[in-house]
Order: sequence, then structure tokens, then C-alpha cells
Amino acid sequence: MTPAARVAAAIEVLEDILGGEPAEKCLTRWARGNRYAGSKDRAAVRDIIFDVLRRKRTLSALGGSEAARGLLIGYLRGEGIDLEDIFGAGGYGPPALSEAEVSAARPLVSDAETYDFPDWLWPVWQADLGVQAIPAAKMLQSRGPVTLRVNLRRSSQAGAIDVLAEDGIAAVPVGDVNSALQVVENERRIKISKAFSDGLVDLQDLASQEAVAGLNIPETTRVLDYCAGGGGKALAIADRFKVSVFAHDISAARMADIPVRAARAGMKIEVLETDRLKGVAPFDVVFVDAPCSGSGTWRRAPEAKWALTSGKLIDYNTLQSKVLKAASEYAAADSTLIYATCSVFAVENRHVIEAFLAANPSWSLQRDFQRFPDADGDGFYHAVLNRVDARCG
Repeated sequence: MTPAARVAAAIEVLEDILGGEPAEKCLTRWARGNRYAGSKDRAAVRDIIFDVLRRKRTLSALGGSEAARGLLIGYLRGEGIDLEDIFGAGGYGPPALSEAEVSAARPLVSDAETYDFPDWLWPVWQADLGVQAIPAAKMLQSRGPVTLRVNLRRSSQAGAIDVLAEDGIAAVPVGDVNSALQVVENERRIKISKAFSDGLVDLQDLASQEAVAGLNIPETTRVLDYCAGGGGKALAIADRFKVSVFAHDISAARMADIPVRAARAGMKIEVLETDRLKGVAPFDVVFVDAPCSGSGTWRRAPEAKWALTSGKLIDYNTLQSKVLKAASEYAAADSTLIYATCSVFAVENRHVIEAFLAANPSWSLQRDFQRFPDADGDGFYHAVLNRVDARCG
């Protein structure tokens, strides 16, 4: 595909996304309907789409329109690409620019526009992030880093770096976690690499790795990953600690890959559907990675930023409180409860913990930590709670 054809394809896909369809669904449908598009073409169109979604407001100002075509005009202007090389250039590219489109760019009129936020959400972001509001917002305007977790039972950071290099993938240590690597070259080759297929590495953001690495879990402990999803936290815990790990999610389908990932890494994780939980409980450690707005990861899923409403944020708080309470019922008398989200909003994090502690005095807060998006990783919150059996007092 020519550069012009890629832009035309991006406009087509973006029109469906702006119409309310999920980005991944639209990209998959386009790829299936355009078999001539090679892997590099599909990757290029995907990159354009996500770059536009991250910066929808600034690009609409540059392009003079919130429509898909206007956003792509703004994107190309922002990239310094000559519009005449794309619009009306043939090669299955988009039609030529109109006179109105040539002169449609306008200045940014607010901080919410400048930092690509809905108007209602920018004050919330500022209040919760304080001096980090602008730096973190800028981070969300560009792609996030690709981070790997080294399976320490099978390799070390240095060993994994060497094996990745055999497939042309360059990676470097990142953060203070001895399992974390940031990929700096050929990230799209990870899943076909020997290091990945042999279970030396798996994909996991630095923030999640930090949360697990900071735990102190004694041997022989029984650990439940309560909202397991694809099992990232369960796998990290099973690799780092000599414990029995169980995974549960209300949707069994979301856990389908856990046995495959565990086998690749040489670990054992028992997957529990809801009807089996009571029979296997209680657990010494319960890790609750609760459903949330995903605000700490919006550079990876930017459409979620535009879909969030104030009502949905309140709904998340209600759901998180229910999930945390339900998870605590599976914790042993003397146990640890870890609450986590990939959100940066206080209403989803500290407010949930404060409400839980007020209603459940047998639990106490040991520590909590809020991470904001930066060059090394995503935004993430986790709180570690301890419960002591009142009979022991």
C-alpha cells in the first residue's frame, strides 16, 4: 500500500470508530476485508488510528474538523507531511483537499484541548494528579513503552536480553525491578521470538511488576488472584514466590489463556470458576485487580478516555467497592488483601479503600502507592491491607 492508501484506509476505519464501534473490532474487520494489505500495512494503519485517538482534540484543531478526514488532515499536519502528497495524489489515496480544508486549522482554546481531554474530565485530572497532571497528560499523547517480565525461574534479565537479541529484539532493564525489561527495538517480533515461545519472557507493564515485586509473601502461602483476567498478576506471583496460586474471574472466557501462559512459563496455576471458590477458600493472600476506568493506561486504549463520563466514574466506584468486599470474604482470618487498579483517580482508589476500612474495622491499611504514567510505565494504584483475627487479641 502507498502512504496515501494507508491514510485512506485509516479514514475508513476511523469513521466506524467515531460511529461508536470498538477500535479493535474495526481494525480486525478492515484487515479481513482487505487481504492485500500486508503486515507492515496493517501495523501502519493501526499506528495511525491509535495516534489519532490519543490526540483527537489537538488534531481536530489542526485539521479543522472532528470528522475522520479532518482528524487525519490534522495528524498529517502535525507530522509535517505535505498534504498534497496524500490527498488527491492517486494510488487509492483520499480525494484532494477542498479550499475550506486547506485553511481550516484553528488555534487550541483551552488546556483540555491542549492536553487532549474531555472538558468535564480535565478538572478532575488536575485535582487528582496535582503537579503531575500536565506531565502525565503529555505521556498519554504518545505511545507507551513495551515492557517484558522475565520469568526468573527460567532466566535473568541479562540472559533474556541475550536470547531476545538473537531474534533482533533489543531490550534494556527498566525501573528497580529485577524482572523488568523495556523493548527498544523490534517490539512487534516479541511473540514470534524464541525468548517468548520458550517462556523466558512475557508481556507485563512495569507498574504491575512493581506492585507484585513489593509484596512479602511467605512460602506455602495460598494466593488468590480474584479478578485474574488473562492472569498477568497470577503468573508474576507464581514466578516470584514459592506459593500456591489460584486464579478466578467472573468471566471464565477471560481466563482461557492462563493455562497456556502458565505452561509456557513452567508454572502451575489452578483456575477457579465462581462455583468452586467457596470450596477452595480461604486464602492467605487475595489480590484484587478491580475493574476500572483504565485511566493509567489510556495511551494504550485511548478510546476509553473519550467514552468515560462522570456517571461511569461513579459506577466504577460502586462496582469496585462491591468487588473488594466480595473478595475479602475469601480471605483467611490472618491474611493480606491487595486492592489494585490501573487508574489514577482518587474515587477509584483511595476513596474505595477509605470506605472499605470504615465499614470493615478488622482490616487495616499497611501501605498504598499511586503511580502516574511516565516514560517507564503506566499509571497504577495498589493498597496492601492486613486483617488480624480478633480472637487472637
